[in-house]
Amino acid sequence: MAARKTTSKSKSGAAKSRAATKKSPKRTSTKDNGKVPTIGSYLIQRLQDYGINEMFGIPGDFVLQFYGMLEESPIKVVGTTREDNAGYAADGYARVNGLGAVCVTYCVGGLSLCNSIAGAYAEKSPVVVISGAPGMEERETDPLLHHRVKDFHTQRDVFEKITVATALLDDPLTAFQEIDRCLEACVRYKRPVYLELPRDCVHKKAVIPHLPDDRQPISDENALRESLAEAKKLIQASKKPVVIAGVEVHRFGLREEVLKFVEKNKIPMCATILGKSVVSESHPLYLGVYEGAMGRNEVQRYVEESDCVILLGTFMTDINLGIYTAHLDPGKCIYATSEKLRISYHHFHDVVFSDFVKELGKQKMKVVVRKIPDNVRPQPVEFQVKPSQPITTKHLFESINQILGDHTVVVTDVGDCLFGAVDLMISTHTKFLSPAYYTSMGFAIPASIGAQVANPDLRPIVLVGDGAFQMTCLELSTALKLGYNPIVIVLNNKGYTTERFLQEGPFNDIPDWKYHNITDLIGGGWGFEVSTEGDLEKAIKAALANRDSLSVINVHLKPTDVSPALTRLADKMSKQL
Repeated sequence: MAARKTTSKSKSGAAKSRAATKKSPKRTSTKDNGKVPTIGSYLIQRLQDYGINEMFGIPGDFVLQFYGMLEESPIKVVGTTREDNAGYAADGYARVNGLGAVCVTYCVGGLSLCNSIAGAYAEKSPVVVISGAPGMEERETDPLLHHRVKDFHTQRDVFEKITVATALLDDPLTAFQEIDRCLEACVRYKRPVYLELPRDCVHKKAVIPHLPDDRQPISDENALRESLAEAKKLIQASKKPVVIAGVEVHRFGLREEVLKFVEKNKIPMCATILGKSVVSESHPLYLGVYEGAMGRNEVQRYVEESDCVILLGTFMTDINLGIYTAHLDPGKCIYATSEKLRISYHHFHDVVFSDFVKELGKQKMKVVVRKIPDNVRPQPVEFQVKPSQPITTKHLFESINQILGDHTVVVTDVGDCLFGAVDLMISTHTKFLSPAYYTSMGFAIPASIGAQVANPDLRPIVLVGDGAFQMTCLELSTALKLGYNPIVIVLNNKGYTTERFLQEGPFNDIPDWKYHNITDLIGGGWGFEVSTEGDLEKAIKAALANRDSLSVINVHLKPTDVSPALTRLADKMSKQL
């Protein structure tokens, strides 16, 4: 094992940890404290009301006035190396904190955010995007101002496609209401929103008093009653019920309600890869991750033999379904999300997802208690280290499994690091973050910073392929600046290994960096280069002991060596094809 240690003079930027589930925001009047707020000050106050104490971004001239206000506010701005990384960090923050925010300048900053915000939209992570913009007065003669692309509303037009609500805060008569509308949409739909703030409007004062409307959506009583009756009938008639808990259970803070429902009726449950850790994987009713052929065969059979599959907050994506190797009969499913409610082939409208889940748990049912065979639940692995044995992907993930605890959060990128993580045992709630639907490379490192900013008590275990590492690795300098201590494990298999299984070619090869030497470049942290099981054991022990700084472990793997999950998928797909 080759180990490198670089000292750092940075101080910790730790703040108090916060719960993932937020309460309703307090109402902030435009007359609070006897002062008439400006558009900028009201936006900052409303962000605080919703529990945002930090945000991410990079300044630029069109947003400098607002940055000055942020500097004087309780909200801490965490600067990043790139705007897309700021978006990933805000996404990771939102998944832990309940809501995140990112603030950038016009077009060159905003348009750089598109990929990370598109991922947050696809995976329902609520992020508030704030962009500075040219002033309304300087737009009057239609000048060719720097950063402009086509016309002055081009950037907003783009973000309308990847957010659930947008607003141009150009008029003090409407801006305060627009801020509230967008923030409420962000929280209600768990998706990003976009606010564009012209620089000559930041200090414009409210013209009339404004009080936020804090009314929440309610279910149609008749639709809710009928849906519950039909769900109860289907569940009671079944002999093999099972629950699949998805990521929306976390997003909407419904974990306790789901647990009460399954415990009361003794219904076995599993999770999807996007929703992994939404419930504790050590729970006696928990089966494992269900994702078609990528999951364990025993779990797939148990779920697909069920005559009533209760899907709560689950995205039916190709990744969650194991590249469509999963087979679920819609006629035997209760499918409830924030966007739709379908019981068998009947669709119910105007039923709020949280209302349905909470009321379902209150129903008195006679449910058949279904036995869980010993081989279905996750089995403990007999872990051994053969010091001179070359590292395999399987052994790597078995090693990682040994170090997970209450204060670790696994943040994984896409590729085999995501597939391999399927078999990790996450025993605590919401300690697994991944881009498991949108699958954007480069997510993990900046998202881990967002997660640790949201809760400094968490220590990220970052799993990243060598290709993804090359995209966003410089954000480790931000972790160093903040005094954070992620353990970054690089799966160095000399290229895009998962792509090799689809089509081999030289386009899958990438330069072989000395990834552990990045600590020299950024000026701090420990680096380890490992090739054997013994090297890995020593590196992990040293990284765990290094609580004051980050660690990067460069793990050399054979280009054709893959995780058990990817092997299972390849075997099943080869039989189908």
